[in-house]
Amino acid sequence: MPDRKQKKYEDLLHEAGCSKKVIAHCRAVRGCACEYAGHNPEVDAGLVEEGAMLHDIGRSRTHSILHAQAGADLLREQAFPEAVARIVECHTGAGLTADECTLLGLSPRDCMPVTTEEKIVTHSDNLIAGRKQESIESCLASAFTLPRKARKRMYRLSLEVELLCS
Repeated sequence: MPDRKQKKYEDLLHEAGCSKKVIAHCRAVRGCACEYAGHNPEVDAGLVEEGAMLHDIGRSRTHSILHAQAGADLLREQAFPEAVARIVECHTGAGLTADECTLLGLSPRDCMPVTTEEKIVTHSDNLIAGRKQESIESCLASAFTLPRKARKRMYRLSLEVELLCS
């Protein structure tokens, strides 16, 4: 049974139009991210939880790579804190530079995770396939279509989060 805060986030996702599958994925990412956050007292665990639960809210509008920017825009329209919108905006892969966004047909924004909270949610999302957690090696193997540079960045991000939260 979810607690009240988790239920609130699930209701927001549902009201936005996210499927049960997306909500279950967000729940799993939340569990993974909160585990990491719990190992570092300097991390804002509440921000990690909120960002993890809402990271895929943009999937209510699109299931393309645009979902991260769409989700961040949706949260900004609803006056969510910028820190939450940035987690949502930066969670794709290991982040996207403004140039990479432009090449992908997205708004030319810097969508690279910078804060520890952004990095934790991004890494946790990488590790969760559907509702199941996998290793970073398995994640990278399934991301074989991504450019080598992107896969290396994902691996470096995983090492950084593991080091920060161990």
